[in-house]
Amino acid sequence: MKYIKLYVLLALLIVSCKTVQKTTQVVKNDAPVVDTREIQGGMWIPSLLEGVNENEMKLLGSKMTAEDIYSVNNSSLKDAIVHFNGGCTSEVISPNGLMLTNHHCGYGVIQSHSSVENDYLKDGFWAKSYEEELPNENFSVTFIKRIDDVTEAIFEGITDDMDEAAKMKLINQNINKVSKAAQKEAWQDANVKSFYDGNQYVLFVTEEFKDVRLVGAPPTSIGKFGSDTDNWMWPRHTGDFSMFRIYADANNKPADYSKDNVPYKPAHHLPISLDGVEENDFTLVFGFPGRTNEYLPAVGVDQIVNVLNPAKIEVRENALKIVDSYMRADNNIKIKYASKYASIANYWKKWIGENQGIEKSNAIQKKRDLESEFSKIVEEKDLVGYKTLLSDFENLYQEIESVSLARDYWIEVAYRNVELLGITFRSFQLEQAYLRGGEAAFEKLRASGLSRLEGTYKNYSAKVDEPVFAKLVELYATKAPKDYIPSNMNGVDFTALAKDIYTNSKLTNFEGVTELLSGTAEEVIKKLNEDKAYVFGKELHTIFYEKMEPKFQELNMQLVAVQKQYMKGLMEVFPNKRFFPDANSTLRVTYGQVKGYAPRDGMRYGNTTYLKGVIEKFVPGDYEFDVPNKLIELYDSKDFGQYADNGKMPVCFIGTNHTTGGNSGSPAIDAHGNLIGLNFDRVWEGTMSDMNYDPDICRNIMVDIRYVLFIVDKFAGAKNLINEMTLVHPKTIIKTKAKTKTKEVKP
Repeated sequence: MKYIKLYVLLALLIVSCKTVQKTTQVVKNDAPVVDTREIQGGMWIPSLLEGVNENEMKLLGSKMTAEDIYSVNNSSLKDAIVHFNGGCTSEVISPNGLMLTNHHCGYGVIQSHSSVENDYLKDGFWAKSYEEELPNENFSVTFIKRIDDVTEAIFEGITDDMDEAAKMKLINQNINKVSKAAQKEAWQDANVKSFYDGNQYVLFVTEEFKDVRLVGAPPTSIGKFGSDTDNWMWPRHTGDFSMFRIYADANNKPADYSKDNVPYKPAHHLPISLDGVEENDFTLVFGFPGRTNEYLPAVGVDQIVNVLNPAKIEVRENALKIVDSYMRADNNIKIKYASKYASIANYWKKWIGENQGIEKSNAIQKKRDLESEFSKIVEEKDLVGYKTLLSDFENLYQEIESVSLARDYWIEVAYRNVELLGITFRSFQLEQAYLRGGEAAFEKLRASGLSRLEGTYKNYSAKVDEPVFAKLVELYATKAPKDYIPSNMNGVDFTALAKDIYTNSKLTNFEGVTELLSGTAEEVIKKLNEDKAYVFGKELHTIFYEKMEPKFQELNMQLVAVQKQYMKGLMEVFPNKRFFPDANSTLRVTYGQVKGYAPRDGMRYGNTTYLKGVIEKFVPGDYEFDVPNKLIELYDSKDFGQYADNGKMPVCFIGTNHTTGGNSGSPAIDAHGNLIGLNFDRVWEGTMSDMNYDPDICRNIMVDIRYVLFIVDKFAGAKNLINEMTLVHPKTIIKTKAKTKTKEVKP
């Protein structure tokens, strides 16, 4: 076990070195031609770029060193990259802690400051001074200060004869030990994450800042232009950005909100290029990608595409139709449900595109072909430890399918999309806390639960939720595996059931839930079990905890063990293949190029869109495609300032960077380390990159930084923000240097 760390790193070195050798061909005049397909894709650990990845980036056009990107002792790009409230990515773009991220990442914050009278979602928000910036409760951003490989320490004491439960228990103990012993400052934290399906472990030392203030956001008609119709699509014309600022104490250290705090002084901020992009320009996307599963076996991908995704798609499609009908009819409901609707729609559309991409790229068959080759080599070399892996996968995925499907129905119906059932679930957890931990556990959870529920009811409408309940519970009752359907769903008129529950339950408003949760623990439990919504939800949640989750976790633990061994086997059996660690919400870099693509026969997309396209899509009064009058005026007068490209205003561009959820808000960085764009989406055909990256059709979508600056400067008039940024012209400087050099060497 102690040699796994060395094995992983050597495997990557051998794989990538051979890949680089394969991709360079000698042609006339000894000019190298690079097949960039072979060296794109992957989400790499920034502390391990030196050597192989550094060479690959140079072949794609990078002028940076690995030290420029990640350094412990010197300022580097990593010091400007921020984990945005645990979900998205953001980047520091000024010496005064100004941050840039996506509009959709800041959407919940913008919504929280909005009202019908003061609608920042509709009208936008721009602070013209520090005093006007808006603080946010329970919000934070995190910097990565150091990354250490701790694999050997995590595997200490692990032996091959231990069962999986014993291994994981000891690994978790070692993780806790290593995290506590990590060298760090008093205000810093440390946590350990696994890589390569548990074959490698890395420690991250972090700094979390909790005073983060809203600085600027365009109106939704810019920041969310195209809304759900254009989501996951190209061509795209969305100005998906918002701005925040980090505040620190007088010593530039993390601190809770205080009026005495001052703007944070970062170790590095990203200069901003005004020179734009061209086809094949190098792009580096730096951020916190959430979750990928690139090395799943064919049977696992097949189950996702043909069993699990269709069920989740159907549930969300029905929820979206109902919520949309109410949002269109009532502006107050539109404001309350804007963020929730976007959240539901996001992965609904993603799963549809993912399925189409898997089919189009023939990904399942390609995995089967790889597995056939894997089995052949394993037999030829008599690699005993890998011989049963594929049959183990077949058996386990067959066994887990029913409970996985039931679990997805429970998550989509009872936990995510029927809000009242989600409230009953929190109440159910309160009852369980009392039964297992007594009065003290109950009181602790009640206090935090009431605080969370107050926020929930602020944006809740029982009128909207009731028909969602009726439809989705009916779907659960008719489509979920029979072994996991509660008796209270049998032979039911779901419309009548919903009406009865929403009319009589006290859980449909904050006053009612406050009344239910008042009193001693026994009094609260008694009152809850007399409430119709709670009684209905309790049976569903009991099945989840007592039947679903134990079975799922038992089988999933076995799958995790097989997947870990399979990952190790893949790297051993295929030493010439490139292997990168799956995303796990840790800091990564992915490199690629600006590049158009051809998603279908006879269809070719360019790499850039312009403001002209916004005007062409303009539909007056439409909630997705309306355009502010001022933006139309700026377009008509061609008042684009220094941000134009040959008289046109660029809006978005695409590249081959391998991104996923969590990369929203990630900076797109040029060959010299300057900011050129803001990552916010992927093309629909390429959403399957979470399981199968294909450089021909996988494209990430970025807002051109010049469009961001144009909106801030010309549209919003927030020149105070422009003035604190560092604007550069790297291409102009390079051309000037080249001309000077040419002149000097002339005879």
